[in-house]
Amino acid sequence: MSSTLSNALEIVVRTDPGMIRGHNEDAVFANPNLGFVILADGMGGYNAGEVASSMATMLLSNELSTAFAARPPHAIDKLSGLPYGTRCILDKVALANSAIYQTAASQPQYAGMGTTLVMALFCDNRVTVAHLGDSRVYRLRGEEFRTITRDHSLLQEQIDNGMISVEDARFSQNKNLVTRALGVDPEVETEIGDYEVQPGDIYLLCSDGLNDMVEDEEIRMTLQMLSANLELAATQLIQMANDNGGRDNVSVILVKVLREFPATQGWWSRLRARFK
Repeated sequence: MSSTLSNALEIVVRTDPGMIRGHNEDAVFANPNLGFVILADGMGGYNAGEVASSMATMLLSNELSTAFAARPPHAIDKLSGLPYGTRCILDKVALANSAIYQTAASQPQYAGMGTTLVMALFCDNRVTVAHLGDSRVYRLRGEEFRTITRDHSLLQEQIDNGMISVEDARFSQNKNLVTRALGVDPEVETEIGDYEVQPGDIYLLCSDGLNDMVEDEEIRMTLQMLSANLELAATQLIQMANDNGGRDNVSVILVKVLREFPATQGWWSRLRARFK
């Protein structure tokens, strides 16, 4: 599986403190061989957000790397009936939530800290996307550019309820009020979805430091124009956010699907398929 994924996916990771903030509270991680990426945007008091996002990415990257090296994510978990990858993500996010919450509760300097979370796992020509908060996943497929995730935020709730238009939302004072995050409450409900992928797809994971500063249409145009050079595309997206004021840290993970990556069947599965 590792060689298949490393040949099928191109991954670029970038994070930048922006033009205003004195330090970077975002954290990013990518494991190209096992096909998963993680982005977290921390929040809290002085440096506490940085601690929360770092804890989230470190714990999840270590736990998931160990789990997926031992068992393929597409295998069905007998207890839950879910793909093993989905079950692992839900379990490990719950573990990370508990660790951050307990650290915040036991150490006064970290009281109230938390972090958004968005992650994607690529396996068997599919992507599993999990998120909490207002960090996002976008997908560019041909001419179509769409948001896969839906913000867990007060502003999104106001849009959904018809209290404010999408156009007016860009100027709202409630932009950064999230309704769900990692480490803020003893338990958290992770939103998770599974999608088919196609060769040529480009997936963008980003903190709100990008989409708050750059219009979705500008993001789409940049990805389309620079789709052949992901390194340059990532650099350009961060530069655009900073050119527009860079009021927040900005992080970008780009994943381009170069070719199909079907799961490798074990010898027993291949033997059974032959005699069906």
